Amino acid sequence: MKKKCIVLLSGGLDSTTCLAVAKSQDYDCYTLAIDYGQRHRSELLSSQRVSEYFNANDHKVINIDLRAIGGSALTADIEVPDHDVNKESEIPVTYVPARNTMFMSIALGYAETIGANDMFIGVNAVDYSGYPDCRKEFIQAYEKMANLATKAQVEGQKFTIHTPLIDLTKAEIIKLGVELGVDYGITVSCYNADEDGQACGVCDSCYYRKQGFKDANVKDPTRYLHD
Repeated sequence: MKKKCIVLLSGGLDSTTCLAVAKSQDYDCYTLAIDYGQRHRSELLSSQRVSEYFNANDHKVINIDLRAIGGSALTADIEVPDHDVNKESEIPVTYVPARNTMFMSIALGYAETIGANDMFIGVNAVDYSGYPDCRKEFIQAYEKMANLATKAQVEGQKFTIHTPLIDLTKAEIIKLGVELGVDYGITVSCYNADEDGQACGVCDSCYYRKQGFKDANVKDPTRYLHD
């Protein structure tokens, strides 16, 4: 009998590759997308397409309105900035406060409900925007907490958080995805994509995506408004 896992799936390049990895490891995958009031709503449609593409067992979309908190260019009336190479050491305004903590908590609850002891999340600490909740230290701390906080784990089962992309460059992620049959043309990574999923071409996410395809020497299938 296959093991079940929850895959947090935004519909972007990283989470899609992460799902491909989980499938390649013969998990029964249950995909979870979060509708948190993000401005790039087309990613939710992308997550559905990706889940169907990989024949996931089930795909859920959970609603939490982080616009009530704000504090980010993705959830408040703050302009999404163009990528600035001079500010790569700073945490950008596209950081959503405590987003991964909340997402993983929802995924943890879903996992316990269906009897899954594994979660896959496509966090990356190499070519990324510098978000603190993408670091190994955070994932390790959350996994420790998860093994203290749930009935299944208190009864002796171990919960594991898988981060197969965390030490990979964007180019390495793309090469891995290509090997695993990912169609990146159905993914949306842009922080400011339009309703049809066309990427802005100038935000942080677009910058790292474009550079990744260039460095991987793989044709970029993304539709950019500004190339």
